[in-house]
Amino acid sequence: MTTATIEAPILQTVPAIARVTLADFLRQLGDMPPDRVRADSMTRATLTDLIAANEHGNGIVCEWIDNTLVEKPVGAYESWLAIIIAGELYAYLKTHDLGMLYGEAAVLRILPDVGRAPDVAFVAWSSLPDGKPRPRQDRVPAVVPDLVIEVLSASNTPAEMARKRDEYFRAGVKRVWEISPESRSANVFSGPTAVTPVPADGTLDGDAVLPGFTLALRDLFDRADRR
Repeated sequence: MTTATIEAPILQTVPAIARVTLADFLRQLGDMPPDRVRADSMTRATLTDLIAANEHGNGIVCEWIDNTLVEKPVGAYESWLAIIIAGELYAYLKTHDLGMLYGEAAVLRILPDVGRAPDVAFVAWSSLPDGKPRPRQDRVPAVVPDLVIEVLSASNTPAEMARKRDEYFRAGVKRVWEISPESRSANVFSGPTAVTPVPADGTLDGDAVLPGFTLALRDLFDRADRR
């Protein structure tokens, strides 16, 4: 595998006084499709609003970005892929008790003003206070995963994913895997733009985060398609 770097869109904070159009705001979110942004929450949603939306809404999970509720893309196939990956990781963790997993419904406050819901997140016990899961009543825990896995959906824009990676690595995430159902390949990031492409016939490697863990992409997609 060859490690390379990719050009990321310039991520800038638009001053409040300059947010004169909806286009400016959507661009700041990462060229976000407008149908994923809760209009009644723009720039004023709190963590309490996030929790209420996710617990009493229509089943769509929202993330918390720039004090705005942004809906995660919904896709049955992408969810199935995430479950298969989580299953492989759980099987590994049963014999390597290194940490725990969160699924796509868990919003984690990775930065003071950012709540993200990765499709799958691995958190080492050493990254958690007292080495234990956060209590149930902590609905949006301040937890930074060691490994984040994002299964790309059609509405995920390059700018959105670049912003996510920037936030993840600023928070302290060690690795980000982006899985592409369209190309049946993946990109492994060790930094916001430092990427190792994994082709369709390649294998994901846990590196130092999950020593000894491997997952062949061909096996993943064959399982998803029951080939």
